Amino acid sequence: MNNQQKPQYMNPYQAYPYYYPQASQAYYPNYQTRQIPQQQPTSQGMLPIQQSYIENILRLNRGKHVSVYMTFENNQEWSAKVFKGVIEAAGRDHIILSDPETGKRYLLLMVYLDYITFDEEINYDYPYDGADQLSNYPPR
Repeated sequence: MNNQQKPQYMNPYQAYPYYYPQASQAYYPNYQTRQIPQQQPTSQGMLPIQQSYIENILRLNRGKHVSVYMTFENNQEWSAKVFKGVIEAAGRDHIILSDPETGKRYLLLMVYLDYITFDEEINYDYPYDGADQLSNYPPR
């Protein structure tokens, strides 16, 4: 076939430069949405999902002796370190420990945290009447 015998195709959008197809269910389906109810504590000692952050658990246990296990990357080698002390404070991204033997205070970043061991029983019951001091972030 030569060029003269080739069928010519016309683009419908060229004839109408501002052509917009009519909206219909075929193009824009109507999806049903549902509301997800907020979870509430169901019984004494149960935590709502949004309040069981590590920082909140640490805040409930201020003044307790702990061992904080962390792993750091140093010159492309991994090294582990254990910090022992008393929980002074905790934030979303950090823990503050004080070592009563040396008097030093440590500001530890949560990004390096592996786990924490407690030398005594852990407080895990949230005081719902004074929940102002606990963090409550929106779900991601």
